[in-house]
Amino acid sequence: MKNITKINLGKNGPLVSKLGLGCMRMSSVWGGPVNDEGESIATIQSALDNGINFLNTGDFYGAGHNELLVGKAIKGRRDDAFISVKFGAIFYNGQWLGLDLRPIAIKNFINYSLVRLGIDTIDLYQPCRLDNSIPVEDVIGAVADLIKEGKVRYLGVSEITADQLRKANSIHPVTALEIGYSLADRQIESDLLPAAKELGVGVVAFANTAEGLLTGEMKAPLDDNDYHNHFSRFQGENLIKNLEKVEVLKAMAKEKGYTPTQLAIAWVNAQGDHIMPLVSMSRRSRLPENIQAMNIEFTPEDMNALNTQFSLGSILGGTYLQR
Repeated sequence: MKNITKINLGKNGPLVSKLGLGCMRMSSVWGGPVNDEGESIATIQSALDNGINFLNTGDFYGAGHNELLVGKAIKGRRDDAFISVKFGAIFYNGQWLGLDLRPIAIKNFINYSLVRLGIDTIDLYQPCRLDNSIPVEDVIGAVADLIKEGKVRYLGVSEITADQLRKANSIHPVTALEIGYSLADRQIESDLLPAAKELGVGVVAFANTAEGLLTGEMKAPLDDNDYHNHFSRFQGENLIKNLEKVEVLKAMAKEKGYTPTQLAIAWVNAQGDHIMPLVSMSRRSRLPENIQAMNIEFTPEDMNALNTQFSLGSILGGTYLQR
């Protein structure tokens, strides 16, 4: 496999791989079964071997299981990995209870994370989102304190608005913004992406296949027990019409000899050197396909066809953004 190129994460940020590995699916967030731990660890180590050094986790992924998993995978090779950790979400028995962004809680969360990961410093530390329960100054200020203490290297933010990003960056320089972005989810192009570029903030883009919509493998109707049924995008006529949109992506993928998933990742990758596709994997077998996607190039005609077919608002219904 070809090694991944490196980029600076943000204007003054660290050198990281242009492709990030999302570790969430290796653990249970919503109370489901945990993936094969041995295979998950092998996947992380294989990613590191191929130059993917950006590892994304959260202290609430599997109630700490994910951090323990990442810790086992990077043992003895800490310098090979750039560890990004989200905090603030509270789950109980697989149920979402809300956020805890109090500074005292943040300073408690990180100590548990450091122990589980088996490291002294977290590279990128970020609230999983911001609400109005705690002032932005207090949340960002708590992470800034941890940076001064040497427990954190860089500040990140996740799933926030352009105004919140500007506010956070005025309190302490933000290195990276983690946000959902795909051909099917382009809402952030009007204000959040320009704000990040203006401020010199790197973008870590997850959900590149829009919760599976762009894989080309989804069919209507979905099984009754499919979790996608919770989102209006995958219900009734919305799903039928949305899958019709995906036919253009499938046709282009077939013509080029790739999969629709690869083209979906490649499109995100092509949006700029400051944007990193964050791809969730839990099996080594998926690494070659996803690494290959980073080398796909589009002609101007290809890009125009995709941007026309998937213009803002063309995909009906909502997904994670409306959770």
